Parts: sequence; structure tokens; C-alpha cells
Amino acid sequence: MTKVLVPFDFSEQAQYALDFTTALAETVDNVQIEVLHVMEIPPLDTMGTMGGGVEYPDYENQIYFIELTKVKKKQMAELEEKYQGKKFSLNTKIVFGNAYQGISQSISEESPDIVVMGSKGASGIEEVLIGSNTEKVVRNSKCPVLTIKSSVKPGDVDKIVFASDFRDDSDETVKNIKSLQKLFNAELYLVNVNTPGSFETTRDSISRIKHFVKKYEFENVKAEIYNSTSEESGIIEFAEDIDAEMIAMATHGHTGFLHLITGSIAEDVVNHAKRMVWTFRAK
Repeated sequence: MTKVLVPFDFSEQAQYALDFTTALAETVDNVQIEVLHVMEIPPLDTMGTMGGGVEYPDYENQIYFIELTKVKKKQMAELEEKYQGKKFSLNTKIVFGNAYQGISQSISEESPDIVVMGSKGASGIEEVLIGSNTEKVVRNSKCPVLTIKSSVKPGDVDKIVFASDFRDDSDETVKNIKSLQKLFNAELYLVNVNTPGSFETTRDSISRIKHFVKKYEFENVKAEIYNSTSEESGIIEFAEDIDAEMIAMATHGHTGFLHLITGSIAEDVVNHAKRMVWTFRAK
């Protein structure tokens, strides 16, 4: 972990993400933190003419936006000053436009090793229609994403739940999971959730997990089978039952019509879990 991107909207959850990142960076060498703030540009007024619509700026909004930009630039400069002289380096950046697009573009340009972002989650009609910006980043990010919803200290992370069916092996995912475990020196729980719609015997599930552990030479792990009504509920419930600080999952990053058909367990867990969730888009 050498470069971390932290989207920052000055919310409580964003501060949790930044606090976690800076605390973790104190324990690792040569970490570069990029703090990104995306400002939404105010809409233009459109007035009809015989030649078609002509756009005119809403001057009150424009003046307010200019003043707001000055405030945000000052706040970001204060952030840089606050963390000067630390073991890590921290830079700030302001971009204009849509929040998700701004984050995605920064991921493309900066090539961070991980994105750490705060999230309130999404539920109900908001989740059905558009989801959250975090959900979209999780679905499409080329690097791991850690979502944080509450205040947590890196030193308190001693249990990580890695949820999978352990059928499709991915060397890159395994490499990331092992690095994550090593970073926090945590006990790793490998859990397979059994549901009424996809039931299998405990013997079969445990056998597959043991093969996974042996093949990739995992250490300090426990294999668990958990029964629940759905994969999402089972993962969240199991993490709660053992009081794990973090859930780790791979996502396939489906988009468009395929995403509407299949959905994503990882995105559902990100939206609904109260704990930190680490996700990685498997190829």
C-alpha cells in the first residue's frame, strides 16, 4: 500500500475514512495519501428562443458557487497543513463535476493501490433506482475499495471475514486478501453462506475451503459455514456474530443490463453492513 485515494466531501463518514487512513499510514512506510473533493457545478438556466434553447448562468448560484469554491480550497489547504511533518505525505485536490465521475477519473489518473471512502449506504427506492456513489465505485474500480461508516482504529482490526463460495480461484484476489490480512495481522475467517436456494452439505463446503487454504498456503485462518436466508444477510450476520471489524469480498463488476439481472452481493453488503467492507473487482 503506497498510494491511497480518499474521496472527501467533509461529511462525518468521510472524516472517519480519512482518520482511519492517516492512522494506518503512520504504521506503514512511504504512504502517499491523495484527498479528493468533488464539487458539483450548479446548473445553467435554459431560456427558449426561436432559434432554440440558449443557456444563461443563474448568477446568484454562480456567485454562491465561486464563494463556496474559495471556502473549500481554504479547507483543503488547512487539511494539508494539518498533516505536514507526518510519516506519510498528504496532498489535496479539488475537481468539478459529478461525484462518481470525478472519483472514477481520479482512480484512472492517479492509479491508487486502494480507495478508502466513507459511506452512508443506500436503501429503499434510492438503492433500487440509482444506488450510492460508493456502490458505483465498488462495482467499477480497478483497485480495492474500503468503505467505512463509523469511527474505527486500524489497531482494533483483529478479525476479517472473507466471504466466498470458493469455487472460482483468482490469484490476484488471493494475493490482495493475504496482503490485507498481513497488513492488520488479523485472524481470517473464510465463510461460505448456505441458503435455501443454493444448499450444500457442510462436508462439501468445508472440503472446498480446505482445498483453497492448502492451495494458497493461508495461515491463521478458520473455515466457517453459515446458514441464512440470503448470501448478503448471512455475511453480515456472521460478521456481527463473531464481532469482526472488516468484511472482505470480491465483486465481478457487472454493469448495465447484466447487473440489473444478477445484482451484486458485494454491493448489497457495502450498502447494508455497519462494518468496514473491503472489495476487489475480480477479473
